[in-house]
Amino acid sequence: MTRTDSDSWDLATSVGATATMVAAQRALATAGPDKLIDDPWAAPLVRAVGIDFFTRMVDGDIPVVEGGDYDPVAMAHGMGVRTRFFDDHFLSAARSGIRQAVILASGLDSRAYRLDWPAGTVVYEVDLPEVIDFKTRTLGDLGAQPTAQRRTVAIDLRDDWPTALRAAGFDPQAPTVWSAEGLLIYLQPEAQDALFDTIKSLSAPGSRVACEFIGDTSVFAGPEWRAHREKMSALGFQVEIGDLIYHGERNHIVEYLTAAGWTVTGRQVRELYAECGLEYGDDELAIAFDDLTYLSAVLDEPSV
Repeated sequence: MTRTDSDSWDLATSVGATATMVAAQRALATAGPDKLIDDPWAAPLVRAVGIDFFTRMVDGDIPVVEGGDYDPVAMAHGMGVRTRFFDDHFLSAARSGIRQAVILASGLDSRAYRLDWPAGTVVYEVDLPEVIDFKTRTLGDLGAQPTAQRRTVAIDLRDDWPTALRAAGFDPQAPTVWSAEGLLIYLQPEAQDALFDTIKSLSAPGSRVACEFIGDTSVFAGPEWRAHREKMSALGFQVEIGDLIYHGERNHIVEYLTAAGWTVTGRQVRELYAECGLEYGDDELAIAFDDLTYLSAVLDEPSV
């Protein structure tokens, strides 16, 4: 389904289904032979959403043929590496003394329930009301308890979420650790800039933000992605990511954040694989995403 400026979704449709896809991959990363993360809530959340393909994925019911089209190990590695990067981003900020975290487009993220947050940490989750309500209710039924003070902000990021965030108790005078994980490609180019402008306006010096950056989203329309999509479609995969993202030229995030007063560190996906003791793939699809970069940035003190 092609995006529109006022579209909406739940966790089984459109952009929401990608949150379920990511949770399914986190479940694989938790249960796989190279266990990279520990997310005990990923699989139960996926089952609760009820998308057949992703339920079969987490239950191991999709036939796996060595060298075939469905490679759960590769999926587990990719999402495990990504999840560890953002986990480390939050925990490093917490060790530095930051006690306020904001997860934008939180989806089925369970960090408020599974990370070892220091006492006094407040974690704000921002997402659509339907998404927030579903996750809160489902995790409650599962007996999950937050490991931090969890505060939900049920609002579309296209609306006035900063006001809603402050109304939930957010303190813009306190340093904050932010994440925009798996989000930017689903924003129009100008909305990407507006997001980072807003984050800066709400951030005290020393605040941190992390995201991933793909320089050219046309990779999702390339032959390598189409071939991968066709193989997965034959297995029942119905999410067409290429129709859900916004293409077109964007500001380079490193340059944009640096100009706005952030000190930015970028690490390419191959580097993160190596840090996890893994080899990055050499197939056409992996090479197509070779410039995928994970960014972390710290807001500098204003110059006098």
